[in-house]
Amino acid sequence: MVLNIRRLESFLKDYLDLSNEEKAKVEKALRLLIENTRHPSLQVKRIQGTSNIWEARVDLKQRITFQWNSNLLILRRIGNHDIVNKEAKRGD
Repeated sequence: MVLNIRRLESFLKDYLDLSNEEKAKVEKALRLLIENTRHPSLQVKRIQGTSNIWEARVDLKQRITFQWNSNLLILRRIGNHDIVNKEAKRGD
């Protein structure tokens, strides 16, 4: 199955603000996410209060938020738990 990826402007902005070390961690997490959304190190879970926004762990502090539908992965944000909380408040 081919997975199409779309990066929202908010994701791109967040990514550009990261250090090179953080970018490397994000890229590794994204490779894992694309290969297997259920990879244990990602600890993927739906963001409470939403029906289709998910979070994946980059490291102990950083998270990626995303949506996915069959073959489309929409990357929304990168950041700490504050990003996840904002996504939960915004909802779908």
